[in-house]
Amino acid sequence: METRDLLLEIGTEEIPAKFMAPTLAQLKDLADKGLQEVRLSFTETKTYGTPRRLVLMVKGVATRQDDLELEVKGPAVKAAYDSEGNPTKAVQGFARSQGVDISSLITKELSGVPYVYAIRKETGRSAQEVLPQLLRNCISGLNFPKPMRWAWGDTRFARPIRRLVALFGEDILPLEIEGVIAGRTTTGHRFLGGGSITLANPGEYLEKMEQAFVVVDHEKRKAMIWQQITDLAASEGGTVEEDPGLLEEINHLVEYPTALCGQVDPSFMHLPAEVIITPMKEHQRYYPVKDGEGKLLPKFITVRNGNADHLDVVRQGNEKVLRARLSDAAFFYAEDQKQPLAAFADKLKKIVFQESLGTVYERVEREIALTGILADHLGFSGDVKQRAMRAAQLAKADLVTHMVYEFPELQGIMGEKYARLSGEEPTVAQAIREHYQPRFSGDETPKTTEGTLVALADKLDAIVGCFSIGIIPTGSQDPYALRRQAQGICQIILSGNLSLSLSTAIEQAYHLYQKAITPARSLEEVEKDLAEFFRQRLRYLLGEEGIRYDVIEAVLAEGIDQPLEVFKRAKALTALRSVDAFSALITAYTRAANLAKKGGQEPIRPELFESPSEKELYEALEQAQAKIEQSQSDYDVTLRALAELRPAVDHFFDAVMVMAEKADVRENRLALLNEVVGLTAGIADLSKIVD
Repeated sequence: METRDLLLEIGTEEIPAKFMAPTLAQLKDLADKGLQEVRLSFTETKTYGTPRRLVLMVKGVATRQDDLELEVKGPAVKAAYDSEGNPTKAVQGFARSQGVDISSLITKELSGVPYVYAIRKETGRSAQEVLPQLLRNCISGLNFPKPMRWAWGDTRFARPIRRLVALFGEDILPLEIEGVIAGRTTTGHRFLGGGSITLANPGEYLEKMEQAFVVVDHEKRKAMIWQQITDLAASEGGTVEEDPGLLEEINHLVEYPTALCGQVDPSFMHLPAEVIITPMKEHQRYYPVKDGEGKLLPKFITVRNGNADHLDVVRQGNEKVLRARLSDAAFFYAEDQKQPLAAFADKLKKIVFQESLGTVYERVEREIALTGILADHLGFSGDVKQRAMRAAQLAKADLVTHMVYEFPELQGIMGEKYARLSGEEPTVAQAIREHYQPRFSGDETPKTTEGTLVALADKLDAIVGCFSIGIIPTGSQDPYALRRQAQGICQIILSGNLSLSLSTAIEQAYHLYQKAITPARSLEEVEKDLAEFFRQRLRYLLGEEGIRYDVIEAVLAEGIDQPLEVFKRAKALTALRSVDAFSALITAYTRAANLAKKGGQEPIRPELFESPSEKELYEALEQAQAKIEQSQSDYDVTLRALAELRPAVDHFFDAVMVMAEKADVRENRLALLNEVVGLTAGIADLSKIVD
């Protein structure tokens, strides 16, 4: 079948960089599904994007739809024909509705009942007839975080659509959006493009656009940008650190990238490195340059949207903007140092944490107390506890400094800097910075014990407070980042090897709130919801560790109060799964569990044994329990001890009828099996394991 290439270019005003990646993925998905639905075969679809255009390129599109043959079920045969075999009105109406002759109907059975079927054939239409509507659907089907309307139209899009190119081979497809009629003409770079570009066919699009200073292929453009940045840094005697988010943003801000190196005014180099880097990256999208030892150099690399012409002018402009930013930062840094960090704490009384949960100052008071409680619970007392409580007292003080007010990204970082300058102990200062960790998935957890305690208190206070007034994440709605904070608690517990009881910590945090407010929900309600909330977080973290889904469900079913123990149990069960003992473990457990659930909780009475097999299992059970007790609840030992009961369990089932006629003998045998099953209580529900 004849094929052609398809090109759609949606020319717009500048689309925000953060919209681009999801939009291009959506466009490809809509095109793939749309082409399949309209029965147009194709070789591959690709999407490209720049700030001023979204592009769909489809290779090898068939010039005609595939023909369609459908079987449409009609009435049952007994309703379709009368006793003499004549067609009834029911089948006549069915044939008419399908556009077929009654004589062409066939009979097929469905669930033993014969029905009439119409074979309807639909000849494929030409692609030129089908594609315009498909492209309209692709455009209208795109979703954006903040779509906009323009002029008097009803269309919503990321930014106003100013031009359209729709080519199928050499033919223009009839397509119109808000008065913009598709053609074969587009434009290049806003300043370097040199006027309109006429396209004969899709095959010449990418090359002609590059000649007009537009690198449409965003993956190629990204590679160009990173290569230019790293080469330029090396030529300046430095290096740049990878930052995928920054690179992605820069990539979608330019159409033709050219990297350049600017200078940082040496008078600002006395500022902390973070104070210089934050305006560079977060506000100006510059890459800071460092030497081989990781020390910040007075240089930055940025990427202009254009060629190498007049780079000195562009460099000077970027240096001027950064100089203004750093002048503000230097002023804030000097002003903030006029008083110690502790002096800022009182100003937190004017900052609301959450309308129903009080001010940030009140939150700090709770966190000081909770930090002390956690220190006692985890066995950290004396100086460690006092330093942790001091860190909790100062943890939020930098929120009201000039620097953090202007650059919120520096919260915690400036707290550490100012604490050191104020003469606080180094560990206290470090804990102030660490208490926000982990900030995101994959981030480091606190290294100091003090930082660990304050981080746990901070996250617990936020989660318990929000749940106590009914702020519970649903779907994508999580304004207080409670999922991230709960996951952070689990990560801290695991990395610190901490035996922390979630229920105890939640209860203590709840009682601290009760002293100041009346929570809208009871402790029981909060604990119930948080148990499931943390269960979901642990399920995710266990999955990230590569633990099988059935092992995850098995260990979670036996409780999640101690996250550290949950992981230990999961790893012990996973380790045993790879050895022969695992099969014996599951068999022994399953045979015992199937009948044990029919019994009660009566103690085993050896005097009721009627068979040597009962005594054999009883003695093997006592030996297993002794091993477990000596191992101090080592999960691996417990699971292996159960596996070793397999021969005794098998002999027991072969020798006796568990459900004996005598009630006391029957109950005693069930009690014996119940003790076998009970060996794994608190470790894993082995009934959830899938062989």
